Amino acid sequence: MKRHSTDLTSPTDVRLIYAGGTFGSYGQPLAPLDTDIFLPVLQSLLTDDLPRFSWLDNPLIKDSSQLHALDFTHFYTLILNAYATGQRQFVLITGTDTLSYLGAFLAEAFAGSDICIVLTASMRTLLDSTIIHDYQKDDDSDAWDNFTAALRLAAYAESGVQICFGGEAWPAQTVQKIHSHDLMAFTGHTRAAYPASSYVKDLPTARRQHWLDDRLAALVDMTTRAANARVQAIYCLPNDADVLRQQLDHLADKPPCGIIILGFGAGNIPKSEALAAALEQAYAQGHMVVCASQCAFGGVSASYAAGSWQYAHHVIAGERLTIPAIYARLLWLHIHFDTPARRRQRWRYTVTQGSNEKR
Repeated sequence: MKRHSTDLTSPTDVRLIYAGGTFGSYGQPLAPLDTDIFLPVLQSLLTDDLPRFSWLDNPLIKDSSQLHALDFTHFYTLILNAYATGQRQFVLITGTDTLSYLGAFLAEAFAGSDICIVLTASMRTLLDSTIIHDYQKDDDSDAWDNFTAALRLAAYAESGVQICFGGEAWPAQTVQKIHSHDLMAFTGHTRAAYPASSYVKDLPTARRQHWLDDRLAALVDMTTRAANARVQAIYCLPNDADVLRQQLDHLADKPPCGIIILGFGAGNIPKSEALAAALEQAYAQGHMVVCASQCAFGGVSASYAAGSWQYAHHVIAGERLTIPAIYARLLWLHIHFDTPARRRQRWRYTVTQGSNEKR
């Protein structure tokens, strides 16, 4: 008799959340199976050597490419409410398209807690879609190994948010997808700073309750702001500076949002007086503009005059953060804090806390 259950049996159980993605997809074309179909099938595959876990009900099942700010807030709320009941260990199964974005967002959202969240996904479906008369596990898929590795990692209960994939695990803020179809599709690193460095192994009861009270009290306002939260991206190409200026002007009269400028190399971008004025205007309108690198590794720096000039016009250097991590931080700041000044203040705090981050 298998010891896994759909009922909550103990605060020490891992809570499993199924959210769709390739992992639970089936058919032609592939689409995520509904919970009432997929979970019993997954349940039938389980073995007694796996750690104890129970399901956490989740009504949001969709392909991860369709996720947006409100969906990210949904998963935060779902896990936060379970955390408030004494649950600490979670596995979230989602899709690979936005795995790194969602993971980084949850890392930001739960900073300062002792929660343990492990996200995983797969490049191939758990079930063999060539077999149409029955649901059978695809032995060539990476899904089962990713799932069981994530479950065992969550059972270990190390505080923080991690992504487990392809036999490895990394702090969620460091992870990015580097291949569109290979089984080793993700990479990350372990020398992570904030928010990974903010998690504590043993959080005193009073401190945990204070953290929870603050977060639960803010949920309604956060959900309202999430409905309108936007993070925009401007990708630099070999165009003159006026093209970049036009893109910024298009956003200037919009509600305050996050804007990521994807610069060349170490963050170099075209320069002009008009573009400098557009950056000043974006700041005046409450936008947070962050410069990131198009390069997968290394981040940005102010070493080159071709890039350093922008920081005199209120652009924030993305440092060594990945694009998903910058997106996640901007989104979290926009839904958790109600003014541009408070968002910028918090960004400066995270930079200070993460000044030792290396890659």
